[in-house]
Amino acid sequence: MRAAVILAALAAPLALGACATGRTVPTYQQDLDKLESECTARGGILTPSGATTGRAQTDYLCKITGGATRIP
Repeated sequence: MRAAVILAALAAPLALGACATGRTVPTYQQDLDKLESECTARGGILTPSGATTGRAQTDYLCKITGGATRIP
């Protein structure tokens, strides 16, 4: 009986760990690279927002440069 309890106690973390290994969360650098490429495609420059949250989407802003002109 004790052996079954000990075996179950040792096997439970392994079984739960197997369930936890699935889709990985993108790293900060991957988010930043994606944000920069999207911003550049829109004709902008990535600039710091002044916040430090650990999320690239909040820490940086896409400043659109050029493209807009005044209508005469």
